[in-house]
Amino acid sequence: MRKLLIRLFIKDYKNISNPKVRESYGTLAGIVGIISNIILAAIKMVIGTICISPAIFADGVNNFSDGLGSIITIIGFKISTKKADKDHPFGHQRFEYITGMIISFIILMIGLSLLKDSALGIYDLINNNATPLDISNIYIVIGSLVLSILVKCWQAIFYTNIGKEIGSDALRANSKDSLNDCITTVAILVSTIIFIVSEGRINIDSIASLLVAVFIIVSSISLIKETINPLLGEIPSDEFIKAISSKILSYEGVYGIHDLVVHSYGPNMNFATVHVEVSREVDVMESHDLIDNIEKEVSKELNIELVIHMDPIEVNDDETNKIKEVVKNILNEIDELLEFHDFRIVPGVTHTNILFDVVMPFEYPITPKELKDAICDKIKSHNEKWIPVIHIDLMYNRIIK
Repeated sequence: MRKLLIRLFIKDYKNISNPKVRESYGTLAGIVGIISNIILAAIKMVIGTICISPAIFADGVNNFSDGLGSIITIIGFKISTKKADKDHPFGHQRFEYITGMIISFIILMIGLSLLKDSALGIYDLINNNATPLDISNIYIVIGSLVLSILVKCWQAIFYTNIGKEIGSDALRANSKDSLNDCITTVAILVSTIIFIVSEGRINIDSIASLLVAVFIIVSSISLIKETINPLLGEIPSDEFIKAISSKILSYEGVYGIHDLVVHSYGPNMNFATVHVEVSREVDVMESHDLIDNIEKEVSKELNIELVIHMDPIEVNDDETNKIKEVVKNILNEIDELLEFHDFRIVPGVTHTNILFDVVMPFEYPITPKELKDAICDKIKSHNEKWIPVIHIDLMYNRIIK
């Protein structure tokens, strides 16, 4: 069904890097959500009223709010495809993340509302004030609940698959919401069947709603964290870092890379900066031409905006390479996670300055000063004439070759 709808309503559906195609995917998902949720909401609210079931009626209201969430999804995709302007030079794609966050908060509000109604229902149950369910239309009730479960399961799969295809947090949030709805309706179905089998003696309608409400609240909080992360700026995937690193390192004349930083302004709007090491003995114009070619080719192949800083290094000096190997072994002794770059030496009559940067991972057990002192002590113990000049960098991204 999903593939058929995509082929019918989305032109050039394979070109998901095109913002307009992404908008079409989001619009399709939103329309499907609006139609299916409004139908389910109408059915449940009518049946909940007829059968005097607050749980079924509340579930219908939940479906109606899901329809509103689908409208928000469409609006979010529409805004995210707006072109860059003077106030937003990196475009508007991050609005898609905001859409996912809004939907997550809607889910949280629904959970809190359901929690309140369930608590009041349990209070009435304890005080024998609960209104008994009307099960005269039992087959209609069960049929509608089963239909709702099937539709919501299909919705969850539909949103999940499209969300994966276009990398959309907003659709992943919709998928989570549909899965929550499915679990909610299952709980209502179970409580209804128990009420029928016990001939009205056991009414756990409100208790089931309470458990579902807690589940929805917990899952919505988790979803809020997931949708906020891209807005705060999160580390790229290992696969993405490896793709950038391995591609740059594949060029002849590149001796290493470091200080790779990636900024994401949306699912298809990534900017990256990196330092690339080249031989200082090669003519600067030749190295500059190499860097230009790398920038253009990697940007095109990986769909990113890449800016490279060129670092000329000594590659054929025996003394430099000897000391560099010593420093490498010292860092490995301290911690194999430590990396270093921009290595050079300045020989003198009485001493030799050794200059390099050390990359320290986040949440490291010691402070940058303590790490610097530890490295200096080991270098000086190896040769007292070596004077280390060390700068500590943070590991924004670990290079994956």
